[in-house]
This record gives sequence, C-alpha cells and structure tokens, in this order.
Amino acid sequence: MQKDHVQVWQNCLQIIKDNVSLQSFKTWFEPIVPVKLQNNILTIQVPSQFFYEWLEEHYIALLKKTIRKELGPDGRLEYSIIVERSAGSQKPYTVKIPTSNKPTTKNDPVSVPVNLNKDKGIRNPFAIPGLKKINVDSQLNPNYSLQNFIEGDCNRLARSAGFAVAKNPGGTSFNPLLIYGGVGLGKTHLAQAIGIEVKNNLPNKTVLYVQSEKFTHQFIEAVRSNEQNDFIHFYQMIDVLIIDDVQFFAGKPKTQDVFFHIFNHLHQTGKQLILTSDKAPVEMQGMEQRLLSRFKWGLSADLQAPDLETRMAILENKMYNEGIELPKEVVEYLAYSITSNIRELEGALISIIAQSSLNKKAITLDLAKQMIDKFVKNTTREVSIDYIQKVVCDYFDLPIELMKSKTRKREIVQARQIAMYFSKKLTKSSLATIGMHCGGKDHATVLHACKTVNNLLDTDKRFRQYISEIEKKISLQ
Repeated sequence: MQKDHVQVWQNCLQIIKDNVSLQSFKTWFEPIVPVKLQNNILTIQVPSQFFYEWLEEHYIALLKKTIRKELGPDGRLEYSIIVERSAGSQKPYTVKIPTSNKPTTKNDPVSVPVNLNKDKGIRNPFAIPGLKKINVDSQLNPNYSLQNFIEGDCNRLARSAGFAVAKNPGGTSFNPLLIYGGVGLGKTHLAQAIGIEVKNNLPNKTVLYVQSEKFTHQFIEAVRSNEQNDFIHFYQMIDVLIIDDVQFFAGKPKTQDVFFHIFNHLHQTGKQLILTSDKAPVEMQGMEQRLLSRFKWGLSADLQAPDLETRMAILENKMYNEGIELPKEVVEYLAYSITSNIRELEGALISIIAQSSLNKKAITLDLAKQMIDKFVKNTTREVSIDYIQKVVCDYFDLPIELMKSKTRKREIVQARQIAMYFSKKLTKSSLATIGMHCGGKDHATVLHACKTVNNLLDTDKRFRQYISEIEKKISLQ
C-alpha cells in the first residue's frame, strides 16, 4: 500500500520536534510543505535556497535518520525549492540554483536530491590495523577557524594560548589547555579552531575532537565487547586530543580512571591535550583529585561574556562570511539586546534573515525588534552596562566614545556619573567592572559618582527629572 506523503512528513515532524529546540522547529521545519511520495522518494518544498542550504548544513543527519525510519533504508529525500522570478520582487537572501532546460516561470520549483549517505559519526576507534599510524577522521567543523573567532578582552588570554598551542602542540607549557566558561561563549569553537590550525600547520599530526559523552559511550561499548585495551591504545596514538565538556566525566569513576591513564600517556609522550568545561577545575564536583590536579598542570583560561565592541565584531564577521548586509541600527539593536551568549546572538541574526527570506520582507529595525522579543521571550533580560551607557548618551545626544574618554567637561562628567549610578543600581557588576566600562575608572571614582548623583537627586528638581526619564527609557528594554 502506497504511503501518504502528508502523513509520512507528519510522522517525520514528530521525531524532529523531539530533537530540536522549539524555536528551531518553528523557524526551519514548520514552513516546509510535503509535495509527493513516489518510488520511496519524499519531496518537500522549502521557501528558498537559503532554507535548503541551512537544512543541508545543520540538519542533514536528523533528516537522514527520520526519513530512513519512516521509509526504510532505501528511503530518499528531495527538496523542491521555490525560485522567485518576478523582476521587481525583493530577493534579499535567496540564491538561484541551476535549473533544467525547461524555461522557469515565477515560483517554479526546482528539485534537488539530498545525499543521505553523509556519515559524520566518529570512526570505529577499535579498528586498528596493527600498530601503524592510523587515518583518523578528526571530527572538526571547518567553520570553526581561528580567523572566525573574534578576539576581545573577554577571550584574549585563551585565544593567545590557542595560537601558541596550534604552532607547537605538546611543546608549550599550556598542556593541558583547559578552556572554561558559560554556555554559548565559544569554548567548542576555540578548541576546534586550535585543532584545525594544527592540521593546517602540521598535516602529519593526528588530531581528534570528541565530546565527553561520546568518549564515555565508546568506553562502555569497549568494556561490553571486551576491547578495553584496544580503546585505550587508540586514544594513546592521538597527537592532539580535544575533549569537549569534560565536566560530564563527573560521577563516572571508571571513565575518569581510563581517561587518567590516557591523559598520563599522552602528556608524558609530548602529545597535546585540549579540554573544555563550563567550570574552572577548582569548582568541578564529582571529579577525582588526581585528575583535577592534572587539569591544573597547564593553563586554565576562561571565556567571559563579550563586551559591546566584541559582540558588534562577531555580528559583522558573521554577516561578512554569509555575504549579508544589514542596516547598522539592526546590528546595534542585536548587540545591545543579547549580551551574554554568542550562540544566541548568532541564532537571532539567522532567525531575522530567515524571516526576511520567508516573508520576502526587507530587514528593518521593526522586524528585528519583533524577532528579538520572540527570541528572548520567557527569559529574564538583565540590563547591561553597555545598554545603560547607550540610553544615557542618546538622552543627552552625546557620542558614547566621548563618555568613555578622559575629558573633564562638566556635561560629559555628569553623563558618565549617571551611567555609573544606573550601572550600580541595575546590574550585578562590581564597582571595578563598572569603572572599566566607563573609561577605565577605579572603584573609588564609581562610588564618588553614585554619591554625587544621590546628592543631586535630593537637591535639584531638574536633575531628578533627568534621572526619572532615563530610568523609564532603560526599563523599556
């Protein structure tokens, strides 16, 4: 009995929905329309070439899994991409693909077969041909290069150490190099970028990136198959081993034990270890002390939340790589609105572009505001020092560079003091951090600024009005 293409796609969507975030599902899968099912080939229609490329780059493994589950091992998928042909229409981010000889008219679909044979899984680490050097798939994402990792005060130490390691893996004092920091700050990007640089500089080196949970699953399988020695031997042959999210070894004593022996062997033979974690070694719970002590042998470098300038540079770099241009006010709004997570910042940018492509709308500040409100819905937005400074400077019609300068002009000094006052009142930042954002002032200057503002609030009616109006503007974020 021939299956119904609509029902097959609905079944696929149920699986997909359980494996992606709600935001991603709404953005990338809800707009897809099933077209037909013929000869075990499901054809789906996507709104633009941009959609097709994004799905191919980010969701091919998931699509492969779901299609095979629904249609069997011989199941295939084809995209039907709508090609916009009207002369006057705005096509900001669609890319035309080669079509057949038949003339196309407006909204003619172009079918593109999908290669479901892409296999990005880690190679079986137990298939070792004798003791010779083996050809290992490094599992590195080529998009994670050091050139794409934007440097700022938030990551300068880690990035510089990464450069040193990439030039001389195993030969510096940064072994192991432990990169730690919060979610979405670029730990995986930097760790993989170092591996890519090593491969470029020293192609004979064997580099392997593996997530800690994958490492644990491989170890469990090795124990079950009585191949534990082969597992250890495989990892001891790696020249540069990158373990992502090493904190997930916590509470797994046997995995920690086997990693301890692999770590020792690699370190003693001059091989490089690169680890990432969401915590510094001193804060890791459930880890053996002997392993923690080895994490401290090299350098522990933290990644902090990026400042405004770094966020702007990240967005501009992303736009350049994607061949996209956005109005400056849209980029600024994004950078001011999402302050603590680079992944969310880039995700918001992509969502705005996707909406523009899907709805054939120009990207404006209003569209950006609508998307950002949806993107950060149900999350508490902490007001940032950068945003406070922008509101204060806009209120007094001052360039933000002037506020951060050393000038002692009365109106500039007062604006700077107001920004310090609100930064202390509305953020969790330390006095030293506030001072650093306001032109490199010390904590005593920030205290003096807050005292001055409080005194003026008690004595100056017009000044009170300034503060009230600025506070309302800040609260509208």
